[in-house]
Amino acid sequence: MLRWIRQQLGFDPPHQSDTRTVYIANRFPQHGHYIPQRFADNRIISSKYTIWNFIPKNLFEQFRRIANFYFLIIFLVQLMIDTPTSPVTSGLPLFFVITVTAIKQGYEDWLRHKADNEVNGAPVLVVRSGSLVQTRSKNIRVGDIVRVAKDETFPADLVLLSSDRAEGTCHITTASLDGETNLKTHFAVPETAVSQSVSRLETLQAVVECQQPEADLYRFVGRITVTHQGEEIVRPLGPENLLLRGARLKNTKEIFGVAVYTGMESKMALNYKCKSQKRSAVEKSMNTFLIIYLGILLFEAILSTILKYTWQAEAKWDEPFYNEKSEVERNSSKILKFISDFLAFLVLYNFIIPISLYVTVEMQKFLGSFFIGWDLDLYHEESDQRAQVNTSDLNEELGQVEYVFTDKTGTLTENEMQFRECSINGIKYQEINGKLVPEGMTEDTPDSSAPHLSREEELFLKAVSLCHTVQISYDQPDGLGDPFSHANGFTSQMEYYASSPDEKALLEATKRMGVTFTGISGENMEVKTFGKSEKYKLLHVLEFDPNRRRMSVILQNPSGERVLFTKGAESAVLPYAKSGEIEKTRVHVDEFALKGLRTLVVAYRLFSTEEYKEVARRLHEARTALQQREERLADTFSFIEKDLEVLGATGVEDKLQEKVQETIEALRLAGIKVWVLTGDKHETAVSVSLSCGHFHRTMNILELVQQKTDHECAEQLRRLSRRIREDHVIQHGLVVDGASLSLALREHEKLFMEVCKNCSAVLCCRMAPLQKAKVVRLLKTSPEKPITLAIGDGANDVSMIQEAHVGIGIMGKEGRQAVRNSDYAIARFRFLAKLLLVHGHFYYIRIATLVQYFFYKNVCFITPQFLYQFFCLFSQQTLYDSVYLTLYNICFTSLPILVYSLFEQLVHPHVLHNKPALYRDISRNAILSFKTFLYWTTLGFCHAFIFFFGSYILMGEDTSLMGNGQILRANRQLMFGNWTFGTLVFTVMVITVTLKLALETHFWTWMNHFVTWGSIAFYFIFSLFYGGIIWPFLHTQDMYFVFVQLLSSGSAWFAIVLIVVSCLFPDVVKKVFYRHLQPTSTQKSQMEEDKVSVGSECDSAESRDRGEDNCQLLAASPTPCHGAEPPSPSLLRSTRASAVWTPCAASRRAIVAVPGWPGWWGD
Repeated sequence: MLRWIRQQLGFDPPHQSDTRTVYIANRFPQHGHYIPQRFADNRIISSKYTIWNFIPKNLFEQFRRIANFYFLIIFLVQLMIDTPTSPVTSGLPLFFVITVTAIKQGYEDWLRHKADNEVNGAPVLVVRSGSLVQTRSKNIRVGDIVRVAKDETFPADLVLLSSDRAEGTCHITTASLDGETNLKTHFAVPETAVSQSVSRLETLQAVVECQQPEADLYRFVGRITVTHQGEEIVRPLGPENLLLRGARLKNTKEIFGVAVYTGMESKMALNYKCKSQKRSAVEKSMNTFLIIYLGILLFEAILSTILKYTWQAEAKWDEPFYNEKSEVERNSSKILKFISDFLAFLVLYNFIIPISLYVTVEMQKFLGSFFIGWDLDLYHEESDQRAQVNTSDLNEELGQVEYVFTDKTGTLTENEMQFRECSINGIKYQEINGKLVPEGMTEDTPDSSAPHLSREEELFLKAVSLCHTVQISYDQPDGLGDPFSHANGFTSQMEYYASSPDEKALLEATKRMGVTFTGISGENMEVKTFGKSEKYKLLHVLEFDPNRRRMSVILQNPSGERVLFTKGAESAVLPYAKSGEIEKTRVHVDEFALKGLRTLVVAYRLFSTEEYKEVARRLHEARTALQQREERLADTFSFIEKDLEVLGATGVEDKLQEKVQETIEALRLAGIKVWVLTGDKHETAVSVSLSCGHFHRTMNILELVQQKTDHECAEQLRRLSRRIREDHVIQHGLVVDGASLSLALREHEKLFMEVCKNCSAVLCCRMAPLQKAKVVRLLKTSPEKPITLAIGDGANDVSMIQEAHVGIGIMGKEGRQAVRNSDYAIARFRFLAKLLLVHGHFYYIRIATLVQYFFYKNVCFITPQFLYQFFCLFSQQTLYDSVYLTLYNICFTSLPILVYSLFEQLVHPHVLHNKPALYRDISRNAILSFKTFLYWTTLGFCHAFIFFFGSYILMGEDTSLMGNGQILRANRQLMFGNWTFGTLVFTVMVITVTLKLALETHFWTWMNHFVTWGSIAFYFIFSLFYGGIIWPFLHTQDMYFVFVQLLSSGSAWFAIVLIVVSCLFPDVVKKVFYRHLQPTSTQKSQMEEDKVSVGSECDSAESRDRGEDNCQLLAASPTPCHGAEPPSPSLLRSTRASAVWTPCAASRRAIVAVPGWPGWWGD
């Protein structure tokens, strides 16, 4: 326990060294000096709380919120000193908010506990004491040998020891880790691969030394020392030897592996780490407004305290005859009395801070986020994928985006590759009917039964067929035996699985041309050339990495020669070539890129016997190194991949996604700048940018590429800046490559930003993943602080997705890492337009109005309380009954604003989608600007003054208030008492603030009607019951019969109507005035929409068209009345209607409603 506490405080880190030593089967050295290392158990803990720490930990987290902590202080003050209101008035709302939040978080954590228990309790087989023992997953220890069968997931990170295959290989899929569905081959070292039975494993003496746990899924550095007949054999271990927890065994009957990382130290668990918390602009504005209102509260409390003591300076008011002070009160400290009075006023006015704002905002975000998933316009039928919300905290941020950073491959394009052209030995070829034909020629022997390839063509196709990491899946379930036995009739039985779509497209192309890769057996790769089989011994694989941008294989061909085949980006291969048609190939690569094709250059090198020995030695040393393995491997790869002979290049087409051009144009019209960040080469990226509409043909394309020095880069930036100033009428596009970008960001960041901001579109090519994040951060932290959005589909996009204010993952073919790390996920780029222009618009106006309205209604609520003190000698007498104080925000005014914030639509979604410029009306946090905040606050104070003084002037001198003639006395205090006056003010206030929201509502549903009029009705019904019955559990009942007597007066009803109209009439006049004389773009669209709606009232066809966007919500609508006929199911299916709008069945505008059906059918 003490050790655990020390670890939590950071005094006793669990790992003291950079490496860990794992004794297989936990056979520790027998000498007495060995102290075993301590490792984590295999329990996965994704939950946040335990049954013991839930209450303290949850309370601590909730009271970190400024509003919750503030109300806690107020509640404690009410308990400690004599305050004018009951502690219940602060305690009950606080308890409600804390309880609701705790229940929500507790339920979510219970679900996590349930999932953890299922995983930790799963049965596993472990080798112990010479036999297989079944135990639970959580009982696996580091060093245990675990057996995993086909289609089972690995319960810990295991180093593969052996499989049912003699060569010690197995196939796995890591779909649950990175989304890649291709089969990956993993290997056991030869010394352990022979231990295929429990008895052989029991005699195995081996030690694994490896690095301490880290989150990188693709990095593992270790070595295994096997003691065989007294001799120690050391073998390197890398990612290809490690089976990750969460991956699944495929096409292999069983494997045995030793656990090296368990539980929360497994790579999967280390990737659970929470993303940095993103906060929306609305939330930041909300916190600023809270601080301003806190200042108003302190001002009112201080002013009231000062005025109280100023008033009491006169003896007759300090100690009137009816309230003489005791001796203790006369002798008490003036300072303590001042502080006590200040705190009492603070309690009296504390409701100006809306505690229920937070819980309402949370509910609005949580419930509102479902609309994105329900929207069938964001549903992709081919892949059966809906839009996904990973965090609801940023919904409104979708309406504030100013910059979009997008990946190209798989985001703007389909990531479905098709082989188009290639260059072999300086000659360009095309594929015609499955044959290679030189450019400009046609297939002259279509019926030839003896196809022929030249030596150069055959060598090129063999290089493409052998230089890859593709796996083959066969129909036979266990994949047993020699895969080459499938050679006859393989076409219908085998399928290529590749981590890269390029590799799959190239292999399928070579197969059509007669050179077919048929599989790997042990160390042999087989290629069939027009039916003739050749086996190549696979000696080494030099894996692809983003820094080298190439991959290689070293093979021994059938004649015994050792040959290196390399493929990669032209900038990563051609500089290392010394022979072949280098210049012609470079020209052809540029031509392919101008057509928008993805290019790869293929080269080879023959090794002499001495050269190969040196290569093998260096590779072995680098791969067995525990320290700086990556650096040593990089140096070795550079030594090997040189003096290349160029064979040719390939051109693969990645076609654009549907409606990409329209989407980019819509974003541009909305005032959003689009930047494309890609790893592709310059020419390919520019070609795709032109074809997708990112660059226009009339746009002046500026280039900042191939800059070598800081000085050269600065000069080019200055030239570009001058060109932009001189040609300010023309639109400009900027192209930057990764190397030039590094120079620009190093010394000339300000100049670079100036150039970028004056360009309509920016294209960054040859970008590394971290460079993408740097570019996003550069814009994000610029003085203007624009809201940024990043969208991508691959693991290389994760860094920029996490860096941007809003991250969106595309459910593409490059895995699910982007989706898992994103805030929102969509299936296609074209869905981004609706997500921003429609959903973003709706979310922003809803929550912005919610925040402003909350502050407005609380100013209305508490200002009369402040004004009342001027009439009661600052005696801290409360104007409202404590029950009204408690229920005002919880019951009487909470539901209308919640429903408004879920369903409000200023403009029809079709209009928003078709007029992207309307997005500009809400940009830069327009509705939550200080000007708008000042308007709502001032309006609240004005209404509060009208409530108070209107009631006082109209009713204060009325001696016949009761209207029943019982008492007609001039002393109004007997008739028009404190509680009657306060109840009148409160009644007027509840009606006015509710109707004010009704005036702000444009989209009326049955639910809006229900909660608006229902809230007012509930207030009257509750007040009648509360004041009409003597409740035995209440100590005092000041409100008894007050409300009934108030409503029995005709004068009171007249006052209520007059005051409500006086408050709202100027607001109506202002709206009409501004709407017709100074309308915004949104208001113009509303008026146009109204005209269309009225004109189409009698046009049933047009009415049906307007209804198609919401037709899938019919299930949530009331039964249609007699004679109302719904659209046909086929029509509903074909239109892919949207479920975002509202499951409500009322008309947006009553004049066009079709009885019995939702208003949008006739809108």
